[in-house]
Amino acid sequence: MASEDPTSTLTKEQRILRMCRRVLTDIAKDTVTPPGMKHPLSETTIQGIRDCLQLIASREAEILIEQGRPSTSKPHFIDEPQKNVVVELTPKKPKNHQSEE
Repeated sequence: MASEDPTSTLTKEQRILRMCRRVLTDIAKDTVTPPGMKHPLSETTIQGIRDCLQLIASREAEILIEQGRPSTSKPHFIDEPQKNVVVELTPKKPKNHQSEE
């Protein structure tokens, strides 16, 4: 029995963003040049790739927030302060002050 493809639970927009990110990072990896050699892509194109990747990451984060799912892309330390603080709002029960007379 084959396991379900994890990308099948993604929305169409999420699949598009993931594929765009993958293609842009593959382009960056395939065009890496040794230090001192001229890069085959122009500085404008390189900056455009960076800008596109930043937009993709921003939109992916927005989608996760809209879906109410926390982002798992950034690791958190156990002792790292949480952004959300839980405050208990249940009132204290009044103490019985019965004096013995």
